[in-house]
Amino acid sequence: MEVVDDGSGIEPDKRELVFQRFARLDAARRRDAGGTGLGLPIARQIAEACGGTLRIEDSGRGACFVLRLPRYHEDPLANSDQC
Repeated sequence: MEVVDDGSGIEPDKRELVFQRFARLDAARRRDAGGTGLGLPIARQIAEACGGTLRIEDSGRGACFVLRLPRYHEDPLANSDQC
């Protein structure tokens, strides 16, 4: 799944930074006083827990967030006595 916004985009050298907890780029701080910088780190953690990825890729306009998930992900606890 791809989500592309119509903003100014995210510079390649800052793309991993936005996935760190509490990180907000200067442009985001100027534009919006709200937000904690937790949404993207949580989204990436969920994607990875499901065997997928969440990345920012090049785009002709704005930021392009790309979520990839496998068709099937076996739950490692499904055959465990712990659940």
